[in-house]
Amino acid sequence: MAQHSPAPTRICPDCDGFPAVAIDTGTVLDDGTRATLLVTCRRCQGTGTTCTAAPAPVVQREHA
Repeated sequence: MAQHSPAPTRICPDCDGFPAVAIDTGTVLDDGTRATLLVTCRRCQGTGTTCTAAPAPVVQREHA
């Protein structure tokens, strides 16, 4: 019996599949830890993948 394989996921071209990063601000807090910012990819909203684009519509023209 044939087995279906899931459709391959497309990795986000902006973040290459690493959707969230912690950026060190250089500030040292009172407890000795460093302040960091968690930033997520804008294109994939932190998922690391993108959906496939819808196919472009086919335009048929009549030749006169």
